[in-house]
Amino acid sequence: MVLLVSERPPIDPVELSTSGPPVSRRADRRHAQRSRRARLLFTLGGVVVLLVLLFIGWYELQSNALGPAGKRVIITVSDGETFDQVASQLAADKVIGSTFALKISDLIHSTPSVDPGSYELHENLTFAQVRSILGAPPNIDAVDIEPGQTLSEVANTVDQFPGHEHDQFAQVAASGVVHSTFSPSGSNDLEGLLGTGLYLALPGESDATLLQAMVTRFEQQAATAGLNATSANALGYSPYQLIIAASIVEKEGYYPKNMPDVARVIYNRLANAMPLQMNATVLYSLGQDGGPFTSQDLTLPTPYNSYLNKGLTPTPICSPSIVAMKAASHPPVGGWLYFVLVNKDGTEAFADTFAEQLANEKLAQQRGVG
Repeated sequence: MVLLVSERPPIDPVELSTSGPPVSRRADRRHAQRSRRARLLFTLGGVVVLLVLLFIGWYELQSNALGPAGKRVIITVSDGETFDQVASQLAADKVIGSTFALKISDLIHSTPSVDPGSYELHENLTFAQVRSILGAPPNIDAVDIEPGQTLSEVANTVDQFPGHEHDQFAQVAASGVVHSTFSPSGSNDLEGLLGTGLYLALPGESDATLLQAMVTRFEQQAATAGLNATSANALGYSPYQLIIAASIVEKEGYYPKNMPDVARVIYNRLANAMPLQMNATVLYSLGQDGGPFTSQDLTLPTPYNSYLNKGLTPTPICSPSIVAMKAASHPPVGGWLYFVLVNKDGTEAFADTFAEQLANEKLAQQRGVG
């Protein structure tokens, strides 16, 4: 009997261990892919959570400053200035660390409405503290000396500030505690010698300290205008007399375009031994800043009445601007002796003769400004 044996290739042991139904292999691959995807998502989720936690930690550090408040910082908010601009100033002055974090805080708590003015803050404040301070009225008093203001007007403003007694500023100004290099020998009068611009009356600051800042600024402004011994000598006057002339120019010229020619009129009248006849000097005697006066006022027996007295007034009649000081220090060449307002835009007409002056006055009346 013959046995038939079929020939088959030998079975690989590895094949025995790995082979299986095709469906099972596909399931294994899908499971492996899902596992890798799950691990990736878990990793990404962990990174996101970590970033969120880091951001929250950073924001908390920015909004809740660590440690005590630092040195004092004064910021001045101008009319029309946006809160973003204010925030940039706060960051520059190290009141806050990040404008971005403050904007996020504003989205949560709303942006405060900040009034124009000056505010006292400190370095390293919390956002809540910043919002509380800026959301309230300005906490720093300020005096803005405008060209044409008198020392009395400035004193009245300072007297209203907390910690400043009534009439104390004027008394300090007259005491000689603060002295100007332009003051005549033996004079303590600081009328016209206060620099124009904004001054902050800081808490606890004395009248003398504030006054010294005003006098120092005036001397800087005079230097900018070229008002000095050289320019005064060239005109035949002292620097103090140029300041007196500049103060009258400020009041009579009013607009910068008129001031140089008004200065020339003053010097021409002085050279011709004519009384200045400037209304502003009479108004100063009356304690008025502009406005009408009567013919009786022109007879006031005061050294500031330039209708009765020749020459310059004894002192300036206000704080002049840099423009007025430039005009008084470097007046143009001209023969003008008279001037009058001839246009509602502030234009003044200048004349060499009285006949020309009368013609200009008639023009002014026709235009409704005479």
